Amino acid sequence: MNNRKTGKPVEILLVEDNPGDVRLTQEAFKEGKVLNKLHVTRDGVEAMEFLRQKGNYTKAPCPDIILLDLNLPKKDGREVLAEIKADKDLKRIPVVILTVSQAEEDILKSYNLSANCYIVKPIELEQFIRAVKLIEDFWLTIVTLPPNGKK
Repeated sequence: MNNRKTGKPVEILLVEDNPGDVRLTQEAFKEGKVLNKLHVTRDGVEAMEFLRQKGNYTKAPCPDIILLDLNLPKKDGREVLAEIKADKDLKRIPVVILTVSQAEEDILKSYNLSANCYIVKPIELEQFIRAVKLIEDFWLTIVTLPPNGKK
């Protein structure tokens, strides 16, 4: 699925507990060239409710792509990733790990849990925004995403 062909916005779920990183990501996507709708959840439990359309998220859209931090409250990103990839209705959604962890253990575990890519968040503001824009350029422009929705 490529929104350039459908004209529909790309539905993005950002799972991030750091308000500063949320704001920077929102700004980077707002300035981007791809029509998108960015949804934000702040912990792993909330993310799974969004994805399963439970609680406050009964009308949540199925995201086309998920940007997932690993270090989250309530349920960490590793657990969220494992749940997504074990769920027949969610496993097809590309999951981009976007985290500060450079630990080899986290990188290996993420890929072993079928993460689609692993990006270490740059610390510098300009580099962070550039990283988000590169995610947009690659994942939302070049890649053909699977059709969203439960099948």
